[in-house]
Amino acid sequence: MLELAVLGLLHESPMHGYELRKQLTTKLGAFRFAISYGSLYPTLRRLQADGWITEGAPPSGMPAANEEVPLLTGKRGRVVYTITAEGKERFQELLSAAGPETYDSEAGFGVHFAFFARTDPDTRLRILEGRRRRVEERREGMRDVLTRAAERLDAYTLELQRHGLDACEREVRWLEELIANERNGKTPEPPSAKDPERS
Repeated sequence: MLELAVLGLLHESPMHGYELRKQLTTKLGAFRFAISYGSLYPTLRRLQADGWITEGAPPSGMPAANEEVPLLTGKRGRVVYTITAEGKERFQELLSAAGPETYDSEAGFGVHFAFFARTDPDTRLRILEGRRRRVEERREGMRDVLTRAAERLDAYTLELQRHGLDACEREVRWLEELIANERNGKTPEPPSAKDPERS
């Protein structure tokens, strides 16, 4: 998933390692996608070895990130990563995937969803439907626990189960709305200031 996320961000613009990590956290933080330098830089080295990205000095006019680079990363702030033509092809290949890795986990689904604007409609729909199935399965499991074992659970564990069930039900409703929009050829509307539920 980190490979897709890095290629997707570099597809938008060349970046310093520090800026790349910051953008990854900003774009994917909602999906509990933790990015450390210990995982980012090995991924960048591997992507370079595969010929999907290159590194070089910052182009003139690009702000230097030296002031914000953590001490442990040395001089990495002076390096700018750029996606190659092969990297753009690899990014499209990863975007077209719609198997279980794209919807089973929060992180997998979150990374793919973050780049839905660049994903073809059929693939988006398959991922959304796969995600809905998984969340519905989880919801049914929680309902089963609450039905069969509620009397054996203490009050706090019971509340935790109810909270999880509520979260599943909200996600299913959200996914159903997205699926309906995809089938009707609509993109999601930005949150309205008048709609506190979605802002």
